[in-house]
Amino acid sequence: MARLAMARVRLTEQGELAATPLATGDWVVAKVCSEYIQYCERGVAGRTISTDHRAAVTYYLNDLCRFCGALPVAQLKKAHIRTWIDSHKKWKSPATERTALTVVIAAFNYSQDNFDVPSPLKGLKKPAAKPRLHSLSREDEEVLLGAVDPAFRDFLYAAIHTGLRPFCELAKMTADDVEETPRGMMWRVYSSKTKKTRKIPVRPEVARLTLRLMKDAPRGSGRPLFLTTRGRTWIRNNGVARFRNLRVQLGWDTDPVRKRYSCYSCRHTFAHRMLSGYWNGGIGCSVETLAELIGDTPKVAFDHYGREWGQHYQDPLWNAIGVGRAAGRR
Repeated sequence: MARLAMARVRLTEQGELAATPLATGDWVVAKVCSEYIQYCERGVAGRTISTDHRAAVTYYLNDLCRFCGALPVAQLKKAHIRTWIDSHKKWKSPATERTALTVVIAAFNYSQDNFDVPSPLKGLKKPAAKPRLHSLSREDEEVLLGAVDPAFRDFLYAAIHTGLRPFCELAKMTADDVEETPRGMMWRVYSSKTKKTRKIPVRPEVARLTLRLMKDAPRGSGRPLFLTTRGRTWIRNNGVARFRNLRVQLGWDTDPVRKRYSCYSCRHTFAHRMLSGYWNGGIGCSVETLAELIGDTPKVAFDHYGREWGQHYQDPLWNAIGVGRAAGRR
């Protein structure tokens, strides 16, 4: 309550809030934040929300409460949220601002949907999404995989060759999610991000890696296939830290392109290679096929990777006007 009182005093001193007493039962910003954090806690317990998402929600909403937690929701304005964002000089990236606003808007929408507390943030605009879609060259992949321990190498190799989200999908794969068919191996992938399950075929080299890992993590054990050297599950914190140290080790931290590489670059590498026909003689797949493989909607896949698709999958466009290679063979 001391923090809430201080937040109210701060707003009063800034002239943004009249110093009037709160009526009993009024919804304040702190209560909205608390309800949403509890919702995320239940989601983690039920394995429908990732621990990384819960951590981000807790961080941003607690920070907002320190700024204006005691403010009645009815008095909250979009300008208050804008002032809160602007007060963080270190939040330079539009992606950081977008994440913070996404969390805050979701919290108020949750209270509106579940407690009939009207959200005062309707129409609050977020910075446009600008995904960082850097992918690894073949040479950089070889250098990367040659510089890491076997456990991290297996994890990164599988990420590059399947396109799975590193921490909410690949890190959670177990032998029970593996299915062997006459045509080859398939993985059943559940994403805590999309709350959906999909089945994807995997390449023969990934199948061989999977069978090797299943010796230590057999069916029924519940043990993830991909673990750290210490036998722990890969999570965002240790994965990000390992990759950051790796960039420094390889001297990539001073390179204008390579300094942006991350574990997620493995997913982008897979997407770009699929669209350019990297594994099948230059015959790129469609955006719809890519979306099915990586667990995105076709719209999201096109928004993220459409430029790559346009460069490498133009034959249908030429064929449509009668001057493609297929038309020329007639």
